[in-house]
Amino acid sequence: MTSTSPLPGLARFNALEESAARAALHEACAATAWANRLLAARPYATADDLYEVSDAAMAELTEADLAEAMAGHPPIGRPKPGDPTSAREQRGMAGASGRLRAEMLELNLAYQEKFGHVFLICATGRTGEQMRDAVRERIGNAPEQEREIVRAELGKINRIRLARLVEEDRDTP
Repeated sequence: MTSTSPLPGLARFNALEESAARAALHEACAATAWANRLLAARPYATADDLYEVSDAAMAELTEADLAEAMAGHPPIGRPKPGDPTSAREQRGMAGASGRLRAEMLELNLAYQEKFGHVFLICATGRTGEQMRDAVRERIGNAPEQEREIVRAELGKINRIRLARLVEEDRDTP
């Protein structure tokens, strides 16, 4: 049976008061310009419509907007205490050895020193070793190249977080 009704979470998001919708979007991405663009396009008929607007908004973010978005992300290996989203996304580091954790800390600091912001990667589904290898590889990038990689990684993270927002059915026990 095919349904034309939107996902329960999408219908709920469409119906939220602006302040509540803004808060929900801020949990997905801390960039105000991104959230403004998504709010302005409500209501969404489908989740794909939401993702398309998100992708377009991400492509238009300025350097300052990207910095604002990145400020909402903790370093890999150090999820925000009490934040289930960052803990879930960084699950690949949960069982990492002390050696790998120390190496990630050192690499995170070197990356931040070079680029002026946290190392950002869509960590969902990646192992600690894969994240370490990625920071090792990307630390050699030019700042302009790295900024575009960060933009793409943020886009992936936002899609995952938006999917969780619109696909969950909070009314189901």
